[in-house]
Amino acid sequence: MLQLRKILLLDKLYIIIFLIVIIVSIIRLSINNKSIYTNKTTTATGIITNINNTNDKYTIYLKSKENLLVKYYSKKKINLSLGDKIIIKGEFYKPQNNTTRYLFNYNKYLKRKNINYIVNAHSIKKINSNRNIYYYIKQKIINNLGNNPYLYIFLIGDKSLVNRESIRSYQENGISHLFAISGMHITLLSSIISKLLRKLTTEENTFKITSIILTFYLLIVGLAASILRGVLFYILFGINKIYYFYIKPINLFLLVISITLLINPNYIFDVGFEYSYMISFSLLSLSDKLKSNNYFLSLLKVSILSFITSIPITLYNFYQLNILSIIYNLFFVPFISIIVFPLSLIIVLFKPFEFIYNYLIKVLEKTSIFLSHINIGKITFMRLPLIIYLIYFILILLYLIFRRRTYLYILFLLLIFHFFLPCFKNETLIHFTDVGQGDSILIQQKNNNILIDTGGIRNNEIFFNTALPFLKSLGITKINTLVITHGDYDHMGEAINLVNNFKVEKVIFNCGPYNDLESELIKVLDKKKIKYYSCIRELNIDNNKLYFLQTSVYDNENDNSNVIYTELDGYKFIFMGDAGVEKEKDILDKYNINNVDILKVGHHGSKTSSSNKFIDKINPKYSIISVGKNNRYGHPNKEALDNLEKSKIYRTDKQGSIMFKIKNNRLQIETCNP
Repeated sequence: MLQLRKILLLDKLYIIIFLIVIIVSIIRLSINNKSIYTNKTTTATGIITNINNTNDKYTIYLKSKENLLVKYYSKKKINLSLGDKIIIKGEFYKPQNNTTRYLFNYNKYLKRKNINYIVNAHSIKKINSNRNIYYYIKQKIINNLGNNPYLYIFLIGDKSLVNRESIRSYQENGISHLFAISGMHITLLSSIISKLLRKLTTEENTFKITSIILTFYLLIVGLAASILRGVLFYILFGINKIYYFYIKPINLFLLVISITLLINPNYIFDVGFEYSYMISFSLLSLSDKLKSNNYFLSLLKVSILSFITSIPITLYNFYQLNILSIIYNLFFVPFISIIVFPLSLIIVLFKPFEFIYNYLIKVLEKTSIFLSHINIGKITFMRLPLIIYLIYFILILLYLIFRRRTYLYILFLLLIFHFFLPCFKNETLIHFTDVGQGDSILIQQKNNNILIDTGGIRNNEIFFNTALPFLKSLGITKINTLVITHGDYDHMGEAINLVNNFKVEKVIFNCGPYNDLESELIKVLDKKKIKYYSCIRELNIDNNKLYFLQTSVYDNENDNSNVIYTELDGYKFIFMGDAGVEKEKDILDKYNINNVDILKVGHHGSKTSSSNKFIDKINPKYSIISVGKNNRYGHPNKEALDNLEKSKIYRTDKQGSIMFKIKNNRLQIETCNP
């Protein structure tokens, strides 16, 4: 035993273990496991490991020969529980990669959960009901949570039921980490259990029983990386204390991260893992500097240190820092950790207290949404290659290890350069962003940003909300002109969110009366004192002009679309909105436009636009169709495609987002294929 203690006190032992685990993890991650399924597979049998039901849509995680994600639509409630064995029939398909550069990659996300295929199920048949005690207990816990979304967050780590606006506000305020079950929650939970047990048994037995309960809880919530860290910390630090091994905290930290990566090397890609371990390492490294008799002073020090050490992770994933999050955490950390989370545990057992809980949640949501509209302190950085963030990470590690502020000064100098980098661009960029069944086009010319439409999400339909995070990934904080081609949701559904999160100088509406959606936007514009205009004829942008091809006012929103013609660095562009054949005819009668270089095809390539006569006249070299994959409207129409066949056709459902770059009078085209 004495020899073991001597070995465990060797610092090099933990470094060697950590390096070996890193090498093994790299090897494991490089192995490409081939799926046993194909696109031709139609049937699978397996055990339900997780199930959610929202708006007639069932999302089922199925443990079969390999993990599957099953989507099933049914207006009738289906009687399924965790652990049930089912047989599914449907279409198997691989999840797609991100179709806009730098944004969320759903394919990689699922692969890291060992899921290679999604199934659109046509039928589900239960073979056997659950016979597993683990799933029985987990289902009982879920049933006891009811429909309260925050109980799901704080007790089993499921955010799917929380409304989108609240989730976005937590991200904007830099407090979303508080809504992941983490070391903070595990510490509180272990403290409650330990205090109850200490009156009944010895400290050693208390530790053993608490460790067993926490391990079971870890299994119930699905081995989430941040919870795993908390449980491992509790167990290893407890063993170290009770059995007097005197292992340094930093060595225990290396052991915890090594065990975590051995369990699943894919954890390294989990944002929760990255935040959890980076912040934990910083708090361990500078624990002596954080102590204070004043709780809020100590909390402020922790908040500042956590903010600094998480900079590379935040910028890489969200492109934005919110300096005020340091202050916000002084309220949200104690509010959630001391009040909301403990109350979550209480109301599971005592439902009469739920009305108090719901009131506190309303306070939480309304406060966060209000603060998220404060743009002071928000700093946006364009996305750069991964190596830059690794340099930031190394500088922070050097500061934590050697405690020399020089490394922080270098970090802040690099951040300043990073922030001003977009100012040095001298090319013209036109981005046709994939927003599913919708439109969003960004024109960047020097420091002038013009956004034509925003895309939008309605009732969780697939109108991918990529316009706003994409703007942030480019380092954009200001939109000089927002052009709304017309008032359909798939063209302006994100307009209010855009105005609330970016500085917008002016907004251009189309001709014709305002509809309800446009009227809602105008209320926000009036409140923010943002200028707006309608039915204009031209707009100056640097040395170029946007010409709005006005003809007359029509009796439908689509034909009233703003149709825009411009020449950028010698290349001709025309953006058709959702204009149909009637407006196309009127444009031909009123304007002399031909030999266009780039055409944004009208109405997503529907049969109501892109007439043969119009296309022959403008004779586009490139045609861009913004259209949702497998959309319910059947866009683009074959007749429209036939009319466009002389041009090079790009489609967002096939090529993803499309970018035209004009530099030194040369045109380059880049796509982001799914």
